[in-house]
Amino acid sequence: MGTAERDGRYPRSMGTAERAKGEARGRVAARREQLVALSHRIHSHPELAFEEHAAAAWVGEALSDGGFEVETGIADLPTALRATAGSGPVRIAFCAEYDALPEVGHACGHNVIAAAAVGAGIALAALADDLGLTVQVLGTPAEESGGGKVLMLRRGAFDDVHAAIMVHPASYESKTMDTLAVSHFRVRYSGREAHASMHPELGVNAADALVVSQVAIGLLRQHLNDGDQVHGIVTHGGDAPNVVPASTEAQYLARARTLDELDRLIPRIEACFQAGAVATGAEVAIEPVSPRYSELREHSLLADRYVRNATELGRSFPDRTGARPGGSTDMANVTLALPAIHPMMDIDSLPAVNHQPGFTAAAVAAAADKALLDGAIAMAWTAVDAATDERLTEDLRRRAEERATGGGAKKT
Repeated sequence: MGTAERDGRYPRSMGTAERAKGEARGRVAARREQLVALSHRIHSHPELAFEEHAAAAWVGEALSDGGFEVETGIADLPTALRATAGSGPVRIAFCAEYDALPEVGHACGHNVIAAAAVGAGIALAALADDLGLTVQVLGTPAEESGGGKVLMLRRGAFDDVHAAIMVHPASYESKTMDTLAVSHFRVRYSGREAHASMHPELGVNAADALVVSQVAIGLLRQHLNDGDQVHGIVTHGGDAPNVVPASTEAQYLARARTLDELDRLIPRIEACFQAGAVATGAEVAIEPVSPRYSELREHSLLADRYVRNATELGRSFPDRTGARPGGSTDMANVTLALPAIHPMMDIDSLPAVNHQPGFTAAAVAAAADKALLDGAIAMAWTAVDAATDERLTEDLRRRAEERATGGGAKKT
């Protein structure tokens, strides 16, 4: 036995790793019905950001039944949780998302994400100490808007974690998500009511202010950098057609390839909203509704191990060179702060893609059920690699030491 194995840094050989992977796979198979039922139950009861009380409770109950100690309401977020099993020196967290979208429900498949994270955790709970692992499952609310992981990151929920792992359903398979940084914000215009026919000259039309800003943004799009995006909806446009609208409201997202590029884009977008106020005489207020999400930077060693493990399960990873970046996630902020991965799992949803009603239906179809089981096993196997592969373990340890001393990636 080598020095590293004696002092607990590399607790077991690769032979032990293979045996552990076999046991982990068997544990997921044994819980198949419960994991699929959990996914379908969350899917049938969609809850919006920070309102995922039922989903968080069901995830916590499943983990408690699987041998975890569960803490609820962590990071001052009522629907966040931390479940822990084992006390080994290598600390791996699986991230569970469970918020839904308005109207279309689980059209991003967070029910699959939650069940897969639970499955990965349960697969390893009884093996953790023998492998030298501390296994955590973090319930992370409000990914769609609200930035639950960003808040948890800022409040220390990831401080004692060497690496964070999650999987995400999609219409394609990929070892990572091609993301954009994003800012979520609300725009409000305040004007003055008047009779729209008898005395329109006495009104200040807040709806016109919003129209002017939308025209300005539309013209600006020609001059945006590659990868820049801006899109939004009007959430309030007035109250009656014969009353000059005194207040209007919209929610918008601005995206760019990186946080630095987003910082350069935002003033240009805000100038368009200011133009609406100048043109009409209305007052404008712009306020964030979520922390900014960053670009995603996967940990290459973890990502490679995940791909190898998922491939062994029969998943395939087509070449996505040149794929257009799109979408954003608060997991990206985690990847800038510590080693983390966010692979995408094909659930055979085409022609439907994420955030379409057809994807909602696909998220409880047979292919999605298989993806959650494959994802649970592949994540568990990747955690086993993190504890038993000397190169990977040392890399994770070094990065954790750098973060602790202020020399690593900063929180975002």
